[in-house]
Amino acid sequence: MSSPSVPKPSSAVNGVLSLAKTSSSFANIRNGPGTQYTDIGDLFNNSIVTQYPESTRSGWIWIEQPGTAGWVSTSVVSFTPVATQNPSTVPTPYDGKIAIWHWKGTAIPEQTIQQFAQNVRKNTPNVRQIWVKIADGNTWQGKFDSGDLAVNGPADIDRWVNILGQHGLEFHAWIVMKGVDIQGEANIMIAAGQRQGVKSIIMDVEPYEHYWRAGKEPIRPLMTMVRQGLGTKFHIGLSIDPRRAHYSTVFPDEWRPFVDSVHPMCYWRTFRRSVADTLKETYEVWGGFGKPIIPILQGDAPLVDQQEAHMLATQQYKAKGLSWWRYGDTAQWAAVNTPIPNVTSPPSNGGGGTSGGITTDLTNTPPQGTAFAEEKVVFFGGDGHRSGTYTGQSEFIETSGAMTWKFRYVNTQETASKVWSEWKTVLPADGIYQISVFVPAKHATTKKARYKIHGIRGTKTEVIVDLNQSIYRNVWVSLGVFDLVKNQDNAGKVFLNDVTGEKDREIAFDAVRFRRIVPIKKDDPSPNPGVPIADGFDSPVFESVADANGTMLWPPGWRDATGFGRKTASSYISSWGSYHTGVDLNWGTWDQDRGKPVYAVASGVVIFQGTMRVWGNVTVIRHDPLRAADGPVYYSRYGHMQNVVVKVGDRVKRGQKIGEVGKALTVPNPAHLHFDIVRTTILETNPGDWPKMDLARLERDYVDPLEFIRNNRPKR
Repeated sequence: MSSPSVPKPSSAVNGVLSLAKTSSSFANIRNGPGTQYTDIGDLFNNSIVTQYPESTRSGWIWIEQPGTAGWVSTSVVSFTPVATQNPSTVPTPYDGKIAIWHWKGTAIPEQTIQQFAQNVRKNTPNVRQIWVKIADGNTWQGKFDSGDLAVNGPADIDRWVNILGQHGLEFHAWIVMKGVDIQGEANIMIAAGQRQGVKSIIMDVEPYEHYWRAGKEPIRPLMTMVRQGLGTKFHIGLSIDPRRAHYSTVFPDEWRPFVDSVHPMCYWRTFRRSVADTLKETYEVWGGFGKPIIPILQGDAPLVDQQEAHMLATQQYKAKGLSWWRYGDTAQWAAVNTPIPNVTSPPSNGGGGTSGGITTDLTNTPPQGTAFAEEKVVFFGGDGHRSGTYTGQSEFIETSGAMTWKFRYVNTQETASKVWSEWKTVLPADGIYQISVFVPAKHATTKKARYKIHGIRGTKTEVIVDLNQSIYRNVWVSLGVFDLVKNQDNAGKVFLNDVTGEKDREIAFDAVRFRRIVPIKKDDPSPNPGVPIADGFDSPVFESVADANGTMLWPPGWRDATGFGRKTASSYISSWGSYHTGVDLNWGTWDQDRGKPVYAVASGVVIFQGTMRVWGNVTVIRHDPLRAADGPVYYSRYGHMQNVVVKVGDRVKRGQKIGEVGKALTVPNPAHLHFDIVRTTILETNPGDWPKMDLARLERDYVDPLEFIRNNRPKR
């Protein structure tokens, strides 16, 4: 029996942001300073954590990392402090506050400002600001929106300000700047900034089509008019793409005299980069601009990435405020609701309510918040899919992408549609669902795909979600989180046609994924509140049930031919110029193990299955949360199999046969099973990921399979 937990000591006051180095691939985090205490999590090598030197107790120290806090042994962990930024001393309206961006009413489930404000307060009580889009260039946003949430002028701004204020929320305006009609854009900014209760205006300046393409000449005349109308004390922010290649394209020197803060779009998932690299470049490029930096973080990214981004932005780079892009695109609220540390923020005015939209209570147990329950993937041409043409001709072009399944594409149309497609699933229950679409790397160049969602609570009509397919590559993209009614007409249907208003672009029609989201509460007596969980991990190979249940992880006759990470055999490194990400499991000699069965190491869902260059067959399983509905999610990859019996979207059980040992596609090696376990989402977008000699990156993403399984066996 383990000892009672020991909480964070009162002496743990001055946390030090540090890089943790573990003697193996990970160290145990325990709920007390000793091995007699319960193992509550893992601290992986090269993780960024906050450690408290004053908390040291007999060789144990208190640490905090996204999602976990507890004690680790200093005999197996060392820490190197991370250099931090000096915090800005210039005050802003965003200090100590969290903001959510709002794009337009037709892209979210709520039908009224009242419903919207109630749900923001219910789901994220620590959010204090809503940044509302009021215009696109010289045109009020209402032209592109409809209903109660549309902003058609100052009167609508007043409604927003008043209703948000009733719920303790501030109104901040944002506008896409174009520079084509500077008088018209200045007039809108001045009209908005002069309304009582408008706290600031953020200008979205991007060097792309439909954004700022007017060069530098209009900037000073435009901003001179704005400052003459609003004065020098009204706060104006500048929102930009922070990547180095885009710095000069937005003419920062022209904007600098007129703006008070910078809001970089730190969209690591969109950029296909790590959180740390994205923030590092942001501050390298814009740190010398001379204005406070308030990062915009990505709301549709995995929770662990969001938590890392929050920690690095506020603790390493000392951001005094944060915003999240955007409402209607965020699948979970735990990271969004995390307060800004060490920055004073005024108390909240309360709020609440449950009308329409997203009404689940996700705030009782941060940071876990929610979990995914049932999941369904609908493929083009598969069960639940229909499509057709309006021309009587065969318009769709079939192809396959990196994820190996088939999808279709056509050229975009300006006005008259030629094709249509719909994806539909039978909802298991009323509730909150994340709906995502897969955007392939090719034949997806449209910037204006218009997806229509049906069956949303509180409305009998569809909700339209515009998506810029061109910025994504082989990734699931969330259309939003919706409160769906099971028995409502067309509930769970997604519709898409080829009308985008564009010439000479292509629009992809690929898979759609429905995932039910359920809240997790600490006081829930059930160990599994509707969420499938993994009860542990076993070996991917065994000869009998006794082997599977035995203490030897690789059963008799099986051996690892390569070693993992820093333990990789020198002969392998010299031959392939790479550390190994997992294990190569062999039985017997040469091809004797060919045809031996391969089993799923834990329960989960197959997210990739196909043939890849060099690898041959590759299968990836995203496993259920480990041991608890809010537990960590791991991925396993099985390379070189033959006679695979599972496909993408299949749910598998621990010990279920998924294929047989086979051979690599082009390498004349003996038959074997390549097997690795991943703790990040890297395999979601790159099933063939291979870090080569980047040991730090390997240890960030991969775990030692032998060590991991040994520490996470099912209870028997």
